[in-house]
Amino acid sequence: MTPPAILVLDACVMMSGLQRRLMLALGAHGVFQPAWSERIGDEWRRNARRIWDIPAASLQADWDAMQSAFPGAMAHGADQYEQGLRYSDPKDWHVVAVAREMRERHPGSPVEILTLNLKDFNRSELRRLGLSALTPDRKLAAWWPAHETQIRRAIAELDAADPPPGRPRLPMRERLGRERLLQLNRLLSA
Repeated sequence: MTPPAILVLDACVMMSGLQRRLMLALGAHGVFQPAWSERIGDEWRRNARRIWDIPAASLQADWDAMQSAFPGAMAHGADQYEQGLRYSDPKDWHVVAVAREMRERHPGSPVEILTLNLKDFNRSELRRLGLSALTPDRKLAAWWPAHETQIRRAIAELDAADPPPGRPRLPMRERLGRERLLQLNRLLSA
């Protein structure tokens, strides 16, 4: 049996509460193994605090819960894997480095970067490293044939959860559209 893919969750994916919770739920259901670094976590917490005005303690509690739920997700020596990178955006070399570390730690598992900023990752450079980058919507659509049940379950759990304080409850179709999960929205509606 093929081991589940390892997905490096870029900070931009974690910024979306819906996408972060959806991906973590699918990770908990065994669809994939998430991966990140302290630097990715710092970037997510810093930006979420600034943009969404979420208290630092709440973000830290979420981060700690993620570490507990996925103890193998943390890349500890990713800095060394930035060497030799040239064509991807230097501000995202640390994300590619996490993927490289995970590829070395788990040689039999496919490793991909999940991001909303594909333009920052040079496809040729990633391909030479045996890596790829894709959007959450594209990955969810690719998983659909094999993992429809888990995806529907995770979406139902998110839909049943209370919205964040101060936010209205919106229909899931609208939330998915706002999150640019358009392929997933179509698949759920079919």
